[in-house]
Amino acid sequence: MDNASVESCIEEILKAIDSGQVVPYLGPGILGLSKEGASLPQNPEMLSERLASLVAVPSRIRKNLWSTSQYIENYRHRKTLKALLSQLFDGECEPNELQQWIARIPRLPLVVDVWYDGSLSLALKERPSWGQIQGVSQAEYPGSWVKAYNAEDKEVEISEAYSWNTVLYKPLGSVKPQKNFIISDSDYVEVLTEIDIQTPIPDLIKELRKAKQFLFLGCRFQSQIERTWARQITKRSSSSHWAVISSPLTKNEARFLSELNIKQLDISLEDFVQKFLSFSPASSL
Repeated sequence: MDNASVESCIEEILKAIDSGQVVPYLGPGILGLSKEGASLPQNPEMLSERLASLVAVPSRIRKNLWSTSQYIENYRHRKTLKALLSQLFDGECEPNELQQWIARIPRLPLVVDVWYDGSLSLALKERPSWGQIQGVSQAEYPGSWVKAYNAEDKEVEISEAYSWNTVLYKPLGSVKPQKNFIISDSDYVEVLTEIDIQTPIPDLIKELRKAKQFLFLGCRFQSQIERTWARQITKRSSSSHWAVISSPLTKNEARFLSELNIKQLDISLEDFVQKFLSFSPASSL
């Protein structure tokens, strides 16, 4: 994609952001923009390797996050898995420039973050009215799919979220504030059994996504789980979206982008952010 095409897309994205029609959808690659990001796992394979360096797991599954997590859960208990994930993600990671910019968007009804760190929630602390909804494991909360937390990290009823101006949706959970993680094979069996009929996705999220365009940043779609989450969260939203994702794409990724009518900005995330922020000076609430 040439510079003119990228800049045209950025102008299009910024116009949609100004009208409150964009939902940022942030993946683990966002951490690569942070100074402290190198200390945190930035993709599922890296997280799997980190876990396997702390607990011995069979070599055949060392690069499969969901199987590695299940192995640890089976042989060392769920509490051990949570403790290890907390150890890997609990350090303070200051929000990077892009996260800070997103947190200052005046009209930001919904932002999705599909990784386990808490850096975006730190960036949102300056907003006047916000809170987060996190996915939770059925192993720990049978019959519950989500928990809601206000800006002070206090657990609240999901009904309170309807009064927030901005909802941070963390479908996989987060290390903050209560160490919720959807990560093992058994976690996903429960969620994916129901995801086609949208049961794990709160009604508020379904309302907020209507007619919205999603902007995927720091995401890859190489695994079926990554594609399934994105497909289900964007269901019944706008008919077109954007993804900053540099080539080469896998066949599955290319098919997925085409299926959801996601326009690929074939540029590195770092280069995109540099151009993006130069087009749009930091806004203020």
